[in-house]
Amino acid sequence: MAIRINRVYTRTGDDGKTALVGGRRVAKDNARIAAYGDVDELNSVIGLVRAELSEGANKRRKACRELDATLAFIQQELFDLGSELATPPEDTYDGMIRMGDAQVARLEGFIDALQPELGPLKSFVLPSGGRLGAGLHVARTVCRRAERWATGLVRKGKAEPGTAKYLNRLSDLLFVQARWIALKTGHKETLWQHGLEPPKLARKKKASKKTPGKKKR
Repeated sequence: MAIRINRVYTRTGDDGKTALVGGRRVAKDNARIAAYGDVDELNSVIGLVRAELSEGANKRRKACRELDATLAFIQQELFDLGSELATPPEDTYDGMIRMGDAQVARLEGFIDALQPELGPLKSFVLPSGGRLGAGLHVARTVCRRAERWATGLVRKGKAEPGTAKYLNRLSDLLFVQARWIALKTGHKETLWQHGLEPPKLARKKKASKKTPGKKKR
């Protein structure tokens, strides 16, 4: 599909509405806008992770190059997903890419390729694992938010089930990728500890104030 953008600003959204695929205008706080807006945010967070993958020592690591290639593909697929969410059922068109069983199975394949290198979890993992691991955890949580909006659209018959299913599986993949890249880059993960005691903070002792003695006459 050929796309040509001549202007960045159009002023058509100044009234608080925007156009969906097909031309129908809706409020910018519409659930459909929230759904594909979160997908766009997710794509942006993945872009930040990819930028980190290409910096310094990371770009020389095979694991980072492999992860970057997978994320580059996912960014393209997320744009297709955003387009699908921006299209009401009555405005679907020939050749429109939809998320379905094939796309979900591919994500599961990515997970299955990484999972054997990871040990079994004995507790929940807190966002951690260096800048790359933590960044992928941010992506995972944004993905979950997008899934919640997509699920609402699916329940009301305004989106295909594959959209929410894809986002659900992608959040699983991002979690596994966060753990895997932490392992490959030598960063420790932080596990949740139930009932952990708060740390004791070291405090500096205040200097005692001495009362000046009386001068002898």
